[in-house]
Amino acid sequence: MKTRRFRLARRSRLLVTAIAAAAALPWLAASSQAGTYSGEYVVTFLGLPIARSTFSTTIDGDRYSVDGSVASAGIATVMSDVKGKSTATGSLSGEAVRPQTFRMEYKEGKRRQMTAIGFRGDAVVSTENDPPLKKRGKDWVKVEPDHLKGATDPLSAGLVRATGPGDVCRRTLKLYDGEFRLDVRLQPASNAPRFEGYGDEVVLCQARAKPVAGYRKGRRALDYLENRSRIMIAFAPIATTGLYAPVYATVGTQLGPVTVRATRFSAQD
Repeated sequence: MKTRRFRLARRSRLLVTAIAAAAALPWLAASSQAGTYSGEYVVTFLGLPIARSTFSTTIDGDRYSVDGSVASAGIATVMSDVKGKSTATGSLSGEAVRPQTFRMEYKEGKRRQMTAIGFRGDAVVSTENDPPLKKRGKDWVKVEPDHLKGATDPLSAGLVRATGPGDVCRRTLKLYDGEFRLDVRLQPASNAPRFEGYGDEVVLCQARAKPVAGYRKGRRALDYLENRSRIMIAFAPIATTGLYAPVYATVGTQLGPVTVRATRFSAQD
């Protein structure tokens, strides 16, 4: 039972991690000079803080690296002591953000997990989990090589290059965390929230999540995520680069909405 809760908790955080981490990447894209750009984020459930995260991005030419951490906060610390840290490296190549390495270390109570992913071109070429993933039964949807084509890690997934605001929400994000493959299909929405510093340029997308592989059939939480969850993601333009990144998101769960919002940004040369 504890193993099952750990696995489901990890998967439910995949969207949250991707959204918060991607919000740190705009500072990378907005400058052609080397520098470090940091952000702090709060994750709330029914309006109450349950986690806090920080991300620091370093840019050097066309190379980037991202370091992130997350920890449970508020009432969540009573139910579960969660701590995690992750790193990602990659390059900016033309109109693409190409990840090269990803590593995540995750702790919930006494249970620990390390995941490392290697990329080449637009595909995953290696995955390491420690401890190794357990053997799955016949009801398990196995991750196949074709599922990993075009996939990206949670730290790099949210940076979007678009020709204009109308193009931002017309795409599918392919997320992979070392076990679970999830597609997030974006579509245009209306009534974007206002965010200080972005004026009326924020683009609001509604999203539909579709589990692709790396899960057991019949999971109620995943069925809810795919068929009933209300997911909204707000993207903001990054200067004149043609790049957009998330500044806010809300994900509906069976118990109520989970919201991610950036609370602070800073930059150092």
